[in-house]
Amino acid sequence: MPGYEVMGPEELAEIQDIFARGAILFRHGFDALRGDCYKVREFEQAFAKAMGSPHALAVSSGTAALRVGLAALGVGAGDEVITQSFTFVATVEAIIESRATPVCAEIDATLNMDPEDLKRRITPRTKAVIVVHMLGTPSHLPEIKAICDAHGIALIEDAAWGCGGSLNGRALGSWGRLGTFSFDFAKTMTTGEGGLVLFQEQADWARGAAWHDHGHENNPAVPRWEDTRASSGFNFRMMELQGAVGLAQLRKLPDIVSAQRRNRELLWQAIQDLPGITPREVPAGSYETADALVFFVHDNATARRCREALLARGLATKILPEAYTWHFAGTWTHMPELAAAHGGELATAFPQSAAWLSRAVSLPVGVKLREDAPALARQALTEALQLQEVDA
Repeated sequence: MPGYEVMGPEELAEIQDIFARGAILFRHGFDALRGDCYKVREFEQAFAKAMGSPHALAVSSGTAALRVGLAALGVGAGDEVITQSFTFVATVEAIIESRATPVCAEIDATLNMDPEDLKRRITPRTKAVIVVHMLGTPSHLPEIKAICDAHGIALIEDAAWGCGGSLNGRALGSWGRLGTFSFDFAKTMTTGEGGLVLFQEQADWARGAAWHDHGHENNPAVPRWEDTRASSGFNFRMMELQGAVGLAQLRKLPDIVSAQRRNRELLWQAIQDLPGITPREVPAGSYETADALVFFVHDNATARRCREALLARGLATKILPEAYTWHFAGTWTHMPELAAAHGGELATAFPQSAAWLSRAVSLPVGVKLREDAPALARQALTEALQLQEVDA
């Protein structure tokens, strides 16, 4: 979870700049008092440029980014939105809060959306598809985008784990009509809390910008208290302190991802020859953020043994196998809307996904890797796989 690993004087300097120039923490207005200091606006512009997209809107969280994006597309009651069965609960929560019906597709060996199953889920009510780049590995974007385009369906990328990654040289989050990001304290780059939406179309951005600010259009012809509006909305604004931290973190993003990729390779080199381990599949042309090292073992019992052996050596796993109930739709019986969309029984709704997830192990990767971590990981997995290698 690297964002906080590199928090330092650069972030503090950006925050201090706010106080030196007027200490205005609200992203809008107070123009005469703020010394031309607009950190959120500057962050949006810098992020859009870095990702090769025309428009960016910073918001209060990754969940808010999804909700604002759906609102910008006019998703609502009577619509269906398809996402994947392996994601964080927030992806489905945002669909439900939009009053749309959530539908989940199976995943494949990438642990991302299976394009063939997506085709089977599309109905005349499908308004959007949300693909998720789980744990930093790109989804099958060319195939999924082609399916969406053929059906006139909006593609949204949930790039909460994909910030700084790319596919075929194109930044994750910039393939779809919208791309959403999370900057919480456990993400590749962080603003503490926070999120962002990338827009390819100016009209979508305008609707999203107004909706995330109670409908304010921020019309320059009138003061904010007399502002024009065309819709209702909510308050999902990012504050200036978060924008300041985001600016500093964005400058560090390439180095963060490079360090993660290097450290993941060190871990993989230490274990790749162990019998019984199969790597996660990765689409050709991927530049992964390497948020985690994911592989498959024989069965769930073995995956559990891997976690126990790693913990015994001071290492850990991430989501798989210990926390997948927060990330697998087959366990979300607390969401009646989702259950109803899948015949009322979620436990058996996604057999293909359950089969992949039950055998998966995920090792967290960060910027700072213990020097002995690769050797310890090999020892732990050798024990868990019940191999005969001598434990050093």
